[in-house]
Amino acid sequence: MPPTTIRTAPNEDIFTSLADHQAQTPSTFYNAKPVLHYKKNGIRAIASVDQISKLPILGTPEAGDASTTVQTLDVWISSENLTLFNTAISTGMSIPYPSISLHAIQRLDDPSTQGEQEQIPGLYMQLDLSDPNCGGDDGDEDNAVELTLLTTPEEGETSAQAVQKMFDAVSNCSNLHPDPAFDGEDEEMLDADGGDSRIVFEGSVGYEGISGLPGVQQGVADGGLPPPFPGSGGWITAENVGDFFDEEGNWIGGGEGEGLGEGAGRVRTREERDGEEGADGVNGTGTESDESKRPRTE
Repeated sequence: MPPTTIRTAPNEDIFTSLADHQAQTPSTFYNAKPVLHYKKNGIRAIASVDQISKLPILGTPEAGDASTTVQTLDVWISSENLTLFNTAISTGMSIPYPSISLHAIQRLDDPSTQGEQEQIPGLYMQLDLSDPNCGGDDGDEDNAVELTLLTTPEEGETSAQAVQKMFDAVSNCSNLHPDPAFDGEDEEMLDADGGDSRIVFEGSVGYEGISGLPGVQQGVADGGLPPPFPGSGGWITAENVGDFFDEEGNWIGGGEGEGLGEGAGRVRTREERDGEEGADGVNGTGTESDESKRPRTE
């Protein structure tokens, strides 16, 4: 879903703190509260003035010729979404993580200093305000905005450490929301004949597959497994067992390829086994060699 505009700041009761979440196993994983990884008030947000109309969290800047605007936001980074709220205009945004197309730590001039500029770290984000589930053109820049968040360090930490905490929280929560896959990605896997261009490896060395490579064959267009063949191992399932065995358990083949060799499916008699063992001179009527004798120990 695309980012949504909110008029009320989130209540702390709707979240589970990260410390409480890590201290015990959740009683349920269904309809559980979002885990709050980061929360801080009074974070400065920097954006270009021509993007104010695209971000409802930015109010009207003061008159001037500045190309950027600096406004104060409250930030919630939870396992569900990123929430930014501007208390000055009572407006916020709930941003799903697939809409954050890029985030990184950026060094930029401190907007609060006059004269000689001091470089400070900030959390740079590129936001895609379009619906991520629509699979629109990646090159559409009309809905892309840039926003940088500046935080102040707590007692005993540096500016770099303070921004790193915010960056880690966004990274960890973004990993919980991978980008959705579109049908167009599957179409790219099809070759000119409509077959799957991906290569599937099979452990049967005796099978001649792609370009004479043993054990390698083309996949199928629907992304499933290649058709089974005798000796493939693991390909005969409850759904297709009737294609290979009759009601009495006798092999009837199935698919294309050579059938099983002579003697397959039968049990050797004791006389046959004893004859083979005797031919080797071990455990039979033949003579044992010195190498096969167990050495005597005192």
